[in-house]
Amino acid sequence: MERTGCVVVGGGPAGMMLGLLLARAGVEVTVLEKHGDFLRDFRGDTVHASTIRLIDELGLGDAFRKLPQSRLNAAAIPLPGGRMLTLGDFASLKPPYNYIAMMPQWDFLNFLAGESAREPTFTLLMEHEATSLMSDGGRVTGVRYRTRHGSEGAILADLVVATDGRHSVLRRAAGLQSKEFPVPFDTWWFKLPRHASEKGAVAGIVPAFKDREAMIALFRDDYYQMGYLGPKGTDSRIRSEGVERFRQRVAALRPDLADRVDSIRSLDDLHMLDVRLDRLRRWYVDGLLCIGDAAHAMSPAGGVGINLAIQDAVAAAGRLAPALLRGQVTMQDLAAVERRRRMPTVVVQTVQRIMHRAVFVPLFAGRRSGVPSVVLFLARHFPAVTRLMPRLIAFGPRPEHAPGFARRGQPRATR
Repeated sequence: MERTGCVVVGGGPAGMMLGLLLARAGVEVTVLEKHGDFLRDFRGDTVHASTIRLIDELGLGDAFRKLPQSRLNAAAIPLPGGRMLTLGDFASLKPPYNYIAMMPQWDFLNFLAGESAREPTFTLLMEHEATSLMSDGGRVTGVRYRTRHGSEGAILADLVVATDGRHSVLRRAAGLQSKEFPVPFDTWWFKLPRHASEKGAVAGIVPAFKDREAMIALFRDDYYQMGYLGPKGTDSRIRSEGVERFRQRVAALRPDLADRVDSIRSLDDLHMLDVRLDRLRRWYVDGLLCIGDAAHAMSPAGGVGINLAIQDAVAAAGRLAPALLRGQVTMQDLAAVERRRRMPTVVVQTVQRIMHRAVFVPLFAGRRSGVPSVVLFLARHFPAVTRLMPRLIAFGPRPEHAPGFARRGQPRATR
């Protein structure tokens, strides 16, 4: 039977970052990813300033900046009459961390995978899907997995870390209970072509609001990634209305893109995201730790889920690497990671819940279109809020720094 120091289940941003950091400490780490590659549409694309700073601390900044990307210099929301209200002007932040990088998540994950592969103690197993936990005497001791070809196997480990997302198999297998929060909307992702005349270095997340519905557009090289936001639980109604009605919805929200809605060939082109907002009451059991969406599913409101998950990974690596090198990860070690990351999670989720109540609940109830008056009031009469917003969006609460052992030229973690 295979054995490793730490097995990380899920090759998303949190899992790949944790694998890289632990490997730089000299920990034997194996990452299991159930897919054969990272090329999956409709994933988050924002790499916030806190993550860019982390990448610089790891000595990878030059290579990262050579990846295809564009810069988001401000966060804005639309006002009646077509004007935009800037909530966060990142130019007010100290360079070089005065922007958010926009890049396809698969490019970012391939970048992390390539850098991790340079570390002799790192192993990435693609097309390996974790199916269950192994335990001995009440402690988690490893995972069982299945490959794409149907073969099965198991890996023993001193620690299992679940980074397998909001539908985590491992957190369910461990019996960990979550606290659920109401969410007023779901999101339907799809693509629209981007004409040659529209291409360039422009980056942005363009929102559009209308009575009882909304839409966002993210820029790709040759297409727009579109997200239609509608009231929760209406997927069956939207599909029963047919593709032509959905094209009409898109054209009404974005008249400038009405000339290409026929590219939505059928409703099979829609990828429905069941938006959830929850967090585990406890993130761990003996031998298992959950981080990222496996510990706290985030709403897409604000686009901060990826970066919060990466910060979880950094905190986990800093605390757990020495314990893993000793081969003795205690419940106290796992509890310490949760304590450090629970506050930022609660803060971000509280902001998202406020956004849900202030923006989306009234919007989908037909009581208000566009930005609620409270947002305008705060922006106009409390300028300190608008001065603080860029840093909150770009760095979030309690941003983490790379542990010393993971930085180029620094000593490894001590046992």
